[in-house]
Amino acid sequence: MKLTALSLMLSISAFAANVDAQQVSVTVNNAKVKTVLNSIADQTGLSLAYSAQVVDLNRKVSLNFVNTEVSEVLNAMFGNTAIGYEIKDGKIYLFKAAERTTTSINQQKRIITGTVVDPNGEAVIGANVVVKGTTNGTITDMDGKFSLEVPEGATLEVSYVGYSNHEIKVGNHTTLSIALKEDSEALEELVVVGYGTQKKVNLTGAVEQVTSEVFDNRSVPNVTQALQGSIPNLNIQITDGKPTRTASYNVRGTTSIGQGGEALVLIDGVEGDPSMLNPNDIASVSVLKDAASAAIYGARGTFGVVLITTKEPNKDKTSVTYSGNFSLQRPSTIPDFVTDGYEYASHFYEAYHAWNNYSADPKNINKTQEFSLAYLDEFKRRKEAGITEEWAIDPSGKYVYYGNTDYYGELYKKNTFAQDHNLSISGNNGKLNYYISGRFYGYDGLFKYNTDNYKMMNLRAKGSIQVFNWLKIENNMEFSNMNYHNPINVGEGGSIWRNLSDEGHPSTPIYNPDGTLTHSAAYTIGDFIYGKNGIDTNNRVLRNTTSFTASFLDNKIHVRGDFTFRNTDQGETQRRVAVPYSTQEGVISYLSTQYNDLQEYKKETNYLATNIYADYEDTFNDDHYFKGMIGYNYEQSTYDALKVLRNGLLLEDSKNINMALGDAITTSGEYNRWRVAGTFFRINYAYKDRYLVEVNGRYDGSSKFPTDQQWAFFPSVSAGWRLSEEAFWNVKPEILSDVKIRASYGSLGNGNVDPYSFLELLSIQTSDRVLNGLKNKYTSAPGVIPDGLTWETATTTDVGLDFGSLNGKFRFSGDYYIRKTTDMYTVGQTLPDVFGADSPKGNYADMTTKGWEITLTYRDQFQLAEKPFNFEIRGTLSDYLSTIDKYNNQDGKLTDYYSGMRVGEIWGYETEGLFQSQEEINNHADQTLIQSSSQRVTYPGDVKIKDLNNDGVIDYGNNTLDDHGDKTIIGNSLPRFSYSLNLSGDWNNFFISAFFQGVGKQDWYPSNECIFWGQYNRPYNNLPQWHLGNYWTEDNPDAYLPRYAGYNSSIKETPQTRYLQNVAYIRLKNLQLGYNLPQNITSKLYIQNARLYISAENLWCWSPLYKHTRDLDVTNIYGSDPELTDADMNSGLNGNHGSGDGNSYPQMTSISLGVSVTF
Repeated sequence: MKLTALSLMLSISAFAANVDAQQVSVTVNNAKVKTVLNSIADQTGLSLAYSAQVVDLNRKVSLNFVNTEVSEVLNAMFGNTAIGYEIKDGKIYLFKAAERTTTSINQQKRIITGTVVDPNGEAVIGANVVVKGTTNGTITDMDGKFSLEVPEGATLEVSYVGYSNHEIKVGNHTTLSIALKEDSEALEELVVVGYGTQKKVNLTGAVEQVTSEVFDNRSVPNVTQALQGSIPNLNIQITDGKPTRTASYNVRGTTSIGQGGEALVLIDGVEGDPSMLNPNDIASVSVLKDAASAAIYGARGTFGVVLITTKEPNKDKTSVTYSGNFSLQRPSTIPDFVTDGYEYASHFYEAYHAWNNYSADPKNINKTQEFSLAYLDEFKRRKEAGITEEWAIDPSGKYVYYGNTDYYGELYKKNTFAQDHNLSISGNNGKLNYYISGRFYGYDGLFKYNTDNYKMMNLRAKGSIQVFNWLKIENNMEFSNMNYHNPINVGEGGSIWRNLSDEGHPSTPIYNPDGTLTHSAAYTIGDFIYGKNGIDTNNRVLRNTTSFTASFLDNKIHVRGDFTFRNTDQGETQRRVAVPYSTQEGVISYLSTQYNDLQEYKKETNYLATNIYADYEDTFNDDHYFKGMIGYNYEQSTYDALKVLRNGLLLEDSKNINMALGDAITTSGEYNRWRVAGTFFRINYAYKDRYLVEVNGRYDGSSKFPTDQQWAFFPSVSAGWRLSEEAFWNVKPEILSDVKIRASYGSLGNGNVDPYSFLELLSIQTSDRVLNGLKNKYTSAPGVIPDGLTWETATTTDVGLDFGSLNGKFRFSGDYYIRKTTDMYTVGQTLPDVFGADSPKGNYADMTTKGWEITLTYRDQFQLAEKPFNFEIRGTLSDYLSTIDKYNNQDGKLTDYYSGMRVGEIWGYETEGLFQSQEEINNHADQTLIQSSSQRVTYPGDVKIKDLNNDGVIDYGNNTLDDHGDKTIIGNSLPRFSYSLNLSGDWNNFFISAFFQGVGKQDWYPSNECIFWGQYNRPYNNLPQWHLGNYWTEDNPDAYLPRYAGYNSSIKETPQTRYLQNVAYIRLKNLQLGYNLPQNITSKLYIQNARLYISAENLWCWSPLYKHTRDLDVTNIYGSDPELTDADMNSGLNGNHGSGDGNSYPQMTSISLGVSVTF
């Protein structure tokens, strides 16, 4: 191993020593200098350092050299010009040779030294530094430094390709530090697209890209949580703050109400899980939004493609970078519930008594605490007497509780900690490059007991070797390992938050006098204190991609291929044991004695993919640019899972199923396999970089469909017109520049169906009946299969506009699109009962989504204390609406989709306030159906529903479109006008940024188990502090909430305008402040650069919802914890909310202190 490493180092050293003598072959006739320089760079691996203002890149040359040294070719190119060159340290430096030493002799001169750096603080090598108005100049060296003799009062002009020219007055300074700003016009930013890159200026499709700046200096568990809100119409709905939480990636709104559909996420060209990716490895994220840009991926890219590209090593550099941070975290929102036991108990009685028509009294507070009016009176007496003891023992030995317990205060740590450490090593000498990185992220968990520890480790090793001038081989390997302990409750089996709602009564303490757990505690926090129950998750991903690139005909033809395998192993071990508690002195009972088991759940996915594709690129007669690509793609995936549960644990702490020796063994398995294959092509043509055309197509096949429906062709076309490049364009660039009009049209199929939807599936079961001494196996009758199952198809039309203004300081990019999704896989026609089976699903529904998005960017600088302050403002705004065009709902039932429906509609009633008297009730329409008491009696203080159809009865008719009674559309649950705002600036090595993200309009009606309702939901639920004094009484007739009554269906299950919530919001998602150590310090420390920073996540949020309550985080209101309940929001915001909105892990606010050092 040591010998191999030594040999490798000697080989690299030998290469570096002889790089100047490399040979190239250049045969061109009347070609641009720029073309020849790029050819030399591609053949040698040398990089170029020059200023476009100095070197005439459009000058034509004719050369004929075969296997000739680089210096000889450069002499031929520049021998008769004023341009000189130098080959040094893997770079070709070009400069005006005569200007390096020419100075004016008529003025007093002095020596000025300085350093030129880029926006990241790294040295700019080969930058031109010239005294304005003269030919006196120089270029910066390998450290970005320069020395120049200048006259008094001189102004320096600094220029470098890809950066805006910078002027600075010398004044009395003898040393200058100059930071260049990227020139968005000269840079011609490359954007990652399907199977390649394109210049942004030449894009005709709807593509948006962000760089690593989105992830820099942020302490987040995974990529998804950092990416939310950064790209317009990339909709990421993160339902809670659990460290494992990720989300599906939605592009441009509702995809399919049939099979659903989310964006295809590719990591370095291969499908992957971004939640398992190291955010620090990411170089860029591109989103392909329209059919034209995504068509190259066929059926997998129907609803957009997210391309995540990892970092490559910088040329001619070997560096070691460490970055790390420690963060202090706490929940951004904690419900403010009443913790005064008597206050809670008295309101419990009031809510229960009122629901029962003021005629019945409770005997228990749900399952865990006895109750009577005598108990309530005694509780009041003790409180008024100042007795703080939380329990008493009655004559039978039972505990009687008079607690004042803050269950959430006992559940959560006040603060928790996380740490994030990254180490990367990279090098590149033009022939051989490598990038190796490792990350550890650790989170100490939120809970005080049995906490949810989270650990993530990532390793990446990628590199390439230029075997020959024409052949490059690359390998990219990554490994990720995630461990998470998720504590659970065996009482009720729900999440801790729902159990706190039902049994976390503040009137009950956690411990009895003898230290045992109370019954209420056993259902809630006591289970965590006991510390035995939980789910331990271990997910591992191993992926490797080997690829090659072969170049021919002076790099005009490239042939590329790759092969990838990825193994994903997901394991869960769940343990459930009964929890001890006591309700009577000296007597131990156990909660959930039916549980004493261990479950192992193993899931494995094996994925293989290969691509082979070739492209040809050339420019003819300087005006005609052509690029064509054709390729083949094949992928397959096999998923296999096994779940085994066994009871009879020998020990409560057993961690292996071999320690479960009971007779009850339950096993189940899961399996599926699919394959996709396709051939694809792309053709790009540009005339004078002014008229742009792109044609894409893919012929796709999928094993998920019947044999005669497996293949389909999906084409797209797009075009662009760079209006500002026309000869007649005379508009000043400070007014309007770089104007481009884009349009695209394409059709893609959705292959997102279950692999066996077209087959008759049989379920095999064991009979409960014993026949002939055996429990026999039997199969159920298969369901009816759809006839002619085929692809759902999404056809998108897109029109876009890009332009600049204020000399490129201001940039605008906007798109409007219409996407029609047809043949969606949904329910069939209603069949008569005599059919004997459910109607099979099929391609029966259509939908139209219309939307738009804009991105605005403004960059500039001003002088602050004689030093430049650079700043950028970037804003995004997007919106969409989806309408059902066709759906099998002949009766027009409002409980299902229907033709003409706008997706997300909320049907409910209009509220006219609260009844103030019995007379008002008597004179109003009959409201018996709106139940606010057990006997359906309406009382003063109940909600007053408007009789929209004036029939004298408040009802919902047949709950159909034709007969919906008094119901009407009162809102829409889909987010409208999603936006973000990013403010950033840097000055004198300091930098600051603030990222805001939010939604402009969205309606939400709390689900019936939501903590919003408190004891209106169930009398024994927690009592929100904001309810006190905010409900109707005769003395408080203008209150927001109605008469205090539990089980109140009139509000919790009756959507209405009075309690419809506006959940628009704005959140300060990230705030950073940092300092880059100046180069005069880092050079002394023998480091390239160093950075110190403070970064905060979720620091502030505002929403109209907060006018009523802050018990809920406005971004955390959609359903309960999906791992611990049956919540499923994947089908959209109208999905299964599980055990109630807000009963889930809180979003976390964090403040991090970090450092980044590159050696």
